[in-house]
Amino acid sequence: MKHKLIYLLILCTIGCGGESNGEVPVDPEPEPVDNSISNITYTASYEVISNPERGFMHHWAVESEGMPVSMAMLNSLKNEKVTIINRIYYLDAFKDADLSQAELDLITTDFERMRTAGIKCILRFAYNSDQNETDAPLSRVISHLDQLKPILTDNYDVIAFVQAGFIGSWGEWYYTTNNLTTLENKTAVLNKLLEVLPKEIKVQVRTPLYKQEIFNYSTAMNATVGYGDSYIARVGFHNDCFLASPDDYGTYQNITIEKDYISKEALFVPTGGETCPPSGVPTASCTTADTEMALLKWTYLNLDYYGPVLQEWRNNDCFEDFQRELGYRLLLKTASLKKEVKANGNFDLDLVMDNAGFAPVYNKKNASLILKSTNDGTIHSKSLDFDVRKVVPGAEYDLTETVNLSGIPAGSYTLYLKIEDASPSLKDRPEYSIQLANSGTWEASTGMNELLHTLIIN
Repeated sequence: MKHKLIYLLILCTIGCGGESNGEVPVDPEPEPVDNSISNITYTASYEVISNPERGFMHHWAVESEGMPVSMAMLNSLKNEKVTIINRIYYLDAFKDADLSQAELDLITTDFERMRTAGIKCILRFAYNSDQNETDAPLSRVISHLDQLKPILTDNYDVIAFVQAGFIGSWGEWYYTTNNLTTLENKTAVLNKLLEVLPKEIKVQVRTPLYKQEIFNYSTAMNATVGYGDSYIARVGFHNDCFLASPDDYGTYQNITIEKDYISKEALFVPTGGETCPPSGVPTASCTTADTEMALLKWTYLNLDYYGPVLQEWRNNDCFEDFQRELGYRLLLKTASLKKEVKANGNFDLDLVMDNAGFAPVYNKKNASLILKSTNDGTIHSKSLDFDVRKVVPGAEYDLTETVNLSGIPAGSYTLYLKIEDASPSLKDRPEYSIQLANSGTWEASTGMNELLHTLIIN
């Protein structure tokens, strides 16, 4: 009996509760973990960031042969997180004469001081600041532009954008006394301005209809045209009565159609300007302003006018939101990066970016992957094909590139993304590099954004 019980116990051990085929069940092996890839999630920052060519601006006009902008005024802008000024030169003394050397020196000095201070300007020329005064004849406008060409060429690096100007009071293409608002004369002024400016510089006209009439088209340009440097690809819009009335005091003729047109064009060319006194009912509430600036992709706005509108935004706690959102606000979302690569091998850069601002970047930038030795701080830079202008609002952007690391010695490196000014004179200036809106990534002394990743080159 004892042997029979042992036998039954053995059979039950083998078969009781087992699979139908009699095999003992085995737990599946876990999936292998790829330890060679680091997956990073970045934290968005909500601070107000001073980035070039965007944001609130100050409007600083100067009369003929006036005083250049002071270094003290320019340096004070840092405390306001302001990086651009609207510099308007009134040429009232030269309606019947060449620009004087004093006037040319004034403009040159301004550019030099802006460069020293790390500031750029939105530039405009006009012949008067009163609708009852005269402007200059077309021949004088053309000759003045010829005089300005060398200065504009030498200092294009600190010009963010140019407002077409020259025609009528305030250079707003109205109230002309020299018949400059005909299509023929508007075309002549705009084409001459585009001719004398370096191709890197974009020009803004006062209404969407002006651009459509001058270039004889109405369908918004596509990316093939928009990312080029033809005349049509370089013309955007400024609105100096933003949110003042349904048609912004005549800025629009067919409101819905023309706003849709600007919204599409503004993927490639800048919009900006200033508010002015609302007509009748308030139209500049926080909600309305946010909706309009997002639709029209506003990149800058005058901080000095119109005061009551700006104060309403402060009172209703949206002013700081607009400080963040005017123009571009680029940030990293995630990354998948190798932890180790072989010397002289390739590294796959795989980042996901977003743009939480109203607008894209409009001026070309240089982008680089920076490798900084954790041992001695040696910097190695690898240029990227990445075109930052294509990181547009409302869509994630996949930055994927294969980077050849030839020439970089074996070792441990901290990785950075640097997006710098395309001009040789400013590319090493941190004030002109783009800071991403992430926490714990910005290195202010170098203008680089840390990717929070260490790469080993074997």
